[in-house]
Amino acid sequence: MTSLRRRLIVLLVASIVGVVGLATAAVLSVRGGGPPPELTVPWVAQQMELVLRLPPVAIPDVLRVEFSDHPAGGPVARPETAMLNDILRRRGLGAAAVVNEKVGEPGQLASMRLPDNRWAIVEVPHVKPPRREWLVLAGWISLIVAGATAVSVYFTAVLIRPLEMLEAAVSKIGSDGVLAAVPEVGSAEVKATAHALNQLSSRLKTAMESRMRLVAAAGHDLRTPMTRMRLRAEFLDEDREKWLHDLDELDRIADSAIRLVREEVNQDAVEAVELDRLIRDIETEMTSLGHAVSIDHLDWVSVKAGALGLRRALRNLIVNAATHGRGCVVALTALNGQAILTIADRGPGIPPDLLNKAFEPFFRADPARTQFIPGAGLGLAIAKEIIERYGGTIRLENRQGGGLLQTVVFDAVSQRNRRH
Repeated sequence: MTSLRRRLIVLLVASIVGVVGLATAAVLSVRGGGPPPELTVPWVAQQMELVLRLPPVAIPDVLRVEFSDHPAGGPVARPETAMLNDILRRRGLGAAAVVNEKVGEPGQLASMRLPDNRWAIVEVPHVKPPRREWLVLAGWISLIVAGATAVSVYFTAVLIRPLEMLEAAVSKIGSDGVLAAVPEVGSAEVKATAHALNQLSSRLKTAMESRMRLVAAAGHDLRTPMTRMRLRAEFLDEDREKWLHDLDELDRIADSAIRLVREEVNQDAVEAVELDRLIRDIETEMTSLGHAVSIDHLDWVSVKAGALGLRRALRNLIVNAATHGRGCVVALTALNGQAILTIADRGPGIPPDLLNKAFEPFFRADPARTQFIPGAGLGLAIAKEIIERYGGTIRLENRQGGGLLQTVVFDAVSQRNRRH
C-alpha cells in the first residue's frame, strides 16, 4: 500500500473503530457482570423477610417466589451468600440462606430455608442482554466503520489536496521547464501552495529566458570578431587556409547555438503530420546532397507535432547517421498505437560509456573528427529537444556487428500499413 491517501484513510478508520470498539467492550464488560451485589442482595433480603412474615396465601405475585424441598442447584456464590445471611441476621431473622449461580445461563438464585423445612427460591435481579446481541453489536460496528470511512475519505482528500496540486503541476511541466499556472483558490493552505508554485514557475521562466538570451547574445557577439578575423585572414599568405577553416568552424558553432535557442523559444503550431511522407522528403533531399540514405519500409502513420520542428529534428538524426555512420537505413513501423522510427547506420557506433552523453551540447564521440567532418556537435541536442517537446522519446544503442541504432517513438494519431 504505497498511496498516501490509502494510508491516511486506513489509519483514520482504524483509529476511530479502535476507540469505539474499546469503549464498547468496556461497556459490555461492565454490563455483562450485572449490577453489584451491594444493590441486589439487600433487595433479595427484603423479599425473604416478606416471605417469612407473610402467610403463603398473602405473598403477592410480584415477588415470584418458588417453594421447593431443596435449595436451587448450581455453584454457590460465597460473597453474596455471606452478605445475604449477614443482612438477615441483622434484621433478626435466623433463617439460613444460600445464593447459587444459575447453570447454563447468567444470573443467580437465592434460597432460604423456611420454618417448615421448605425452601423459598427467589431470583436475584440481573440485567439480561438483549436478544440477538451479536447481531446488534455487528450492526453497531458496521455503522461505526461506514461513518468512520466517510469521514476519513473526506478529511484525507482535504489533507492531501496540496500534494495532488503539486503532482499535477509538476506533471504539466513543458519542454521549456516552466510550470503551468495554478489557480490560487480554495483553503488557505491550498492557496499558499498554489502561490508558491506560481512563484517557482515565474522564477524558472526568468532563469530560462536569461539563459537563452545569454546563449543568443554570445552567438551574435561572436560574429563581429569572426568577421574581422576573416577579413584579416584574406591578407595572409601563410596558413591562410587553416585560418579560414577555423573561422568556418567557429561560424558553425555560433549558428548552431543560435538555432538551439530558437528551437527552445520559437515553437511552431502542433498539427497532424504524416510521418512517412516527411521521411520520404528528407530521404530525397539527403540523396540529392550525396548522402547514402535508403529506406527499408514506411508504414503510413500520423503524429501530433510541429511540421517544421519535426522535420529539422529528423533531418539532424539522418544527417548524423549518414555522415558519421557512412550511410544509414531508415524504417518506420506503426505498432500498437505508436509510430516507431529506426535509423541504422554502418559506422563505428558510440562507446557504451558515452551513450548517455550523446545528447549533450557539443558532444563528439571522437574529438579528432572535427578536422574531417564539419559540425558543432549540437545536432543530436536540438533533435532531442524537439522530439521530447512533442511527447516523443529517442534512444541510442549500438548494433550487433557494428553501427548505431537511433530509435524514435511517438504516439500515433492515425495509422495504416503501407510498404514501399
